[in-house]
Amino acid sequence: MKIGVISDTHVSTPVEALCSLADDIFADVSMILHAGDLTRLSVLEAFPGKEVIAVSGNMDRYDVTSMLPKKKVIEVFGYRIGLIHGWGSPKGLEEKIIACFDDVQVIVYGHTHRVANHINQGILMFNPGAFSGTHPFGSSRSVGVLNINETHGISGTIINI
Repeated sequence: MKIGVISDTHVSTPVEALCSLADDIFADVSMILHAGDLTRLSVLEAFPGKEVIAVSGNMDRYDVTSMLPKKKVIEVFGYRIGLIHGWGSPKGLEEKIIACFDDVQVIVYGHTHRVANHINQGILMFNPGAFSGTHPFGSSRSVGVLNINETHGISGTIINI
């Protein structure tokens, strides 16, 4: 099973570059996780026909924050995946995020606009970076895909766009 992962879209409408992900990189994913900073709920319309699970971020408007939780846990093929945006300084952020979840194997997060795909305290920490483009720290536009396989477990891939 493949899960598309996106964060920090920072757009007010489902722009063409976002919509094209559904027919390209996310064409064969079973669901999409959005780790916050959508800005507007209409952004989720970029993925018709896909199950989209999203959380709110610190830059989201009231309509988004009133409709979406700050964090969520989903279970896929026995793996518990925590979904959260993040907040504050990037320094020590992963430890703050880990403290928000119990018994998860993966945490998907955003906020920093920096990719992450590594193990921290036995948990796969996965940040797809930012769809919205570069950040002062020099990261480029990116998304991610989580692959879940009964034989090989769960792994993530970062894709520059």
